[in-house]
Parts: sequence; C-alpha cells; structure tokens
Amino acid sequence: MYAEGFTKHDFLEGKILLIDKPLEWSSFQAVNALKWAIRKKFNLSKIKIGHAGTLDPLATGLLLICTGKATKKIPLLQGQVKEYTGTFTLGKTTPSYDLETEVNAAYPTEHITLESIQEAIPQFLGKIEQIPPVFSAIKKDGKRLYEFARKGEKVAVKSRTVEILEFEITDIRMPQIDFRVVCSKGTYIRSLAHDFGKALGSGAYLSRLRRTKIGDYHVNTAHTPQSFKEQLSIL
Repeated sequence: MYAEGFTKHDFLEGKILLIDKPLEWSSFQAVNALKWAIRKKFNLSKIKIGHAGTLDPLATGLLLICTGKATKKIPLLQGQVKEYTGTFTLGKTTPSYDLETEVNAAYPTEHITLESIQEAIPQFLGKIEQIPPVFSAIKKDGKRLYEFARKGEKVAVKSRTVEILEFEITDIRMPQIDFRVVCSKGTYIRSLAHDFGKALGSGAYLSRLRRTKIGDYHVNTAHTPQSFKEQLSIL
C-alpha cells in the first residue's frame, strides 16, 4: 500500500488500507485519522470508511480500514482467520484479563515447568468454549458488558464456541511467556490468557498483544496512521 499513488477516485471506488495501529490508540481513532487525512487531501465533504475488526487500545498491529465501496467487504474480512503474538504474565489476574485494570489476585508459579506449559496447550486447540471478558464491547440487554463492569455490577456472560487453529509458546521468561495464536473470528486472546493461567494451576493476564495477520493480509506491509498521512503529503 503506497498512499501517495492513490487518487480521490481510488478512495471513493474503494480501497483496503493496511494500518499498523499504535499502542493506546482505539480502532475508532485510527479510522478517524485516515478519514480526516483523505477528506483534507481531496477536499471531500464525506467519505465512507470503516474497519474490519476492532483492536483494543492496549493492542497493536494490523487493522484493515476500508474506504468507499470497499466498505461492503467488511463483513467478509471480519470473518477471516487472524494471527496474534503476545505475552501472558503468569501468577496474577486482573478483572479485564489484561493491563486495563489493576491486579486483583496473586497465585503461586513455583510449580510451573516447561513440561506443564507444553502439556496445557492441547486443551486449547480446535473448537473450544470460551467466556468473553466482562470488560468487553459485547452487548447484553442493550448495554456493553464493560458498562456493567465499570460500575461494579455483576453480569452473567454466556460462553461461545471459537476455534484455535494454532497455539504455540515461543519464549519463556518466567513469569512471562510469549505466544503465537491463529484463531477464528470472535476469539478473545485475553480470555485465552486467563484460562491458560487456570490450566496451569495459577493465574495469568494478557500483558502484550499484536495482531500480525488477517486472512492473507500481513502487518509487515502495513503503515502507521502517521506514515499514511505523510504519504498523502498533508502534514
């Protein structure tokens, strides 16, 4: 993707833009940054634009942003298999299953070995039942789950069937372990971290997450919102 070669017609007819979302940016912020850049460059009063799959602010990596007529492809892109890399921190849990909230419990890790980590992996491969984090955007009774969670209100969250196609531990630096996961739409890596900690007789939360692939699209060919704007020569 080289934005400097794109015309107004290109964006209106439809482009799939590969963006490497920065840490602490929301997916909405990334979409807005590109929308503003395109509108300013081509003096457009409006343009259709949206993303194909939310990334949490504490995650980085591949975000597919569609413009113009390409926005019709968003449902198809959302259903593509995704790849993530990241880090689980063992021995502690948080209510959000990641760094959004403070640690709420600590657990022993002395019993965890390389063998026990490897032995825990198979139970998370294939189709599994997963309970999404209560700090998530899933709707219940017309409200987002995180709205209940932030008020301290308890709410029952239904499990969902997801599929883990590949799951490997790539490095161990106790209490942190690095991983790579290839999974279906709807998989919460935060829940995977939480459940993996329980499988080890301990606790865990997600301390780093990067989305590297969506279908055949790879983050290696993506651009940051800043570099996209630079290529449009609007800074």
